[in-house]
Amino acid sequence: MYEVEVKVPASHDDVRRELGDTDADRIAQVRQIDTYYDAPHRDFAETDEALRLRRETRDPGSGSDSAPLDTADSAPPDTTEGDASAPETTKLTYKGPLIDAESKTREEHETAVADGDSAAAIFDGLGVEPVAVVEKHRVFFEIDGYTVTLDRVEGLGEFVEVEIEASESTDVESLRRGAFDVLRRLGLDPNEQVRTSYLGLLLDEAE
Repeated sequence: MYEVEVKVPASHDDVRRELGDTDADRIAQVRQIDTYYDAPHRDFAETDEALRLRRETRDPGSGSDSAPLDTADSAPPDTTEGDASAPETTKLTYKGPLIDAESKTREEHETAVADGDSAAAIFDGLGVEPVAVVEKHRVFFEIDGYTVTLDRVEGLGEFVEVEIEASESTDVESLRRGAFDVLRRLGLDPNEQVRTSYLGLLLDEAE
């Protein structure tokens, strides 16, 4: 499976106004805490790979992301948003190196994990060490099969991602063009995209 993704820094207030003029469906609002790991047998920063344990909960929201779309006929929010009883979910993800020069497309494999603490303990026992934690507050929308995500990343600010999955590498180019079209519909410029991951951006900030 390939994840075709483009990401640009952008004001969420501006993008929300554009979303209000489209047929976007609001899907969910979540808080994600991503722990990234490095392996003892190779340096993932050098190989452009990533191993991630993601813990996700419904986010009651804060700031502009908790506000509804500024439109009378906007899609209603997910009914489980802000539900304190909603369980935490954990996923384990491997991301391969970038496969093109025009987006953040990578091969990706992901699976659910029943117990995040146990998974972290297994990594520790194998010498797979955590290197950084990225915390994000995310609001997801769907436009024409593409997922549009308004991201507020602790320590970095606001971004907008457009992504879709491709089953074959031959599909990547056409799906990437579609992602660029979605960005333009939201008043954003694909030429302003950032191909560095949030992890990479945070590590750069720390230097």
